Amino acid sequence: MAGSLEFINSVTGTSVSGLSITGFTTDYDVYAIWTPTLNQNANNDIEARFVDSGGSVISDSEYDYACLSMNSGASFSEVRGTSQDRIENVGVNDQNETYGVGSTTYIFNPADSSSYTFLIHQSGGMRDVGQLRSYKTIGVHKVAEEITGYNIFGRGGNITATMILYGVK
Repeated sequence: MAGSLEFINSVTGTSVSGLSITGFTTDYDVYAIWTPTLNQNANNDIEARFVDSGGSVISDSEYDYACLSMNSGASFSEVRGTSQDRIENVGVNDQNETYGVGSTTYIFNPADSSSYTFLIHQSGGMRDVGQLRSYKTIGVHKVAEEITGYNIFGRGGNITATMILYGVK
């Protein structure tokens, strides 16, 4: 069936500086990552990077991204960056809220060493004590190399999260 999800693996981290999920192979062109819960011990955004074939998180200035921030208590806004060392705005959490973030991320062509790796993401979480903030983010890793994983981390503190990786058929 077209568009079906096939479970690959899951990871959970508690009060960690970053959390990576790996398992991208040439078996799939598209991967889905569901993050049903993500909490941060600081009032700030969640960021993302990719993991290379050697298992290292890529922190070089090789990412471009654009994000629509949809705030329940303020105007919507756009954020974008080129030649950045991360993809910003893949989640938000107010340290005073216990609800956390829920998100879905799709990764395109990660294991193809002759192609850039692309990302589309959407999430919702609480920010500014009781204000809902949702993100729609697109991003690209602008180096053609084999990508084997995805890493998330808090801009301002440790995170507690579960990520579940699926191949999309």
